[in-house]
Amino acid sequence: MDETCRVCGGDGRIGNAFGGQSTTCPACHGTGRRVTDTLLRDVTKTKPSHFRGPDKAPVAAKVTWPQTGEGITLAKEVQASSVISDDIKARLIREIIEYEGSHGKCTQTFSRKVRKQLRAAP
Repeated sequence: MDETCRVCGGDGRIGNAFGGQSTTCPACHGTGRRVTDTLLRDVTKTKPSHFRGPDKAPVAAKVTWPQTGEGITLAKEVQASSVISDDIKARLIREIIEYEGSHGKCTQTFSRKVRKQLRAAP
C-alpha cells in the first residue's frame, strides 16, 4: 500500500500563495505517492571518462645549477671561493638560480652584489 505524499497531500502539485500558480511537488515529483528511498542519492561519477587524469604538462625537473652564461660563471666563482663557508656558497648559488628564474638573466648589478659578498670575509 502506497502512502500519499506529505508535502502535496497526494495531488502531485503545490500552489504558490502569492501568485496562485502551482507547480509539481518537489518531494514526490508529481506522483502523489510518498518516496520510499533514502534522502541521500549516489552522485558519484561512474563513467570511465570521469576517471581520466587531468591534462597537465609534465612537471619540470628542479633546477640545481644556473642556466645562463653569466649565472654559470658567477656560480663557478662562488664555488671556487675559499673565503666563505659551504653553507654560504649554497645560499649564494640558490640566490643566483632564483634571480635567473625571476629576471631571466643575471644583471651586472646582481653580479656585483654577489661578488661583493665573496670578497667580504665573515
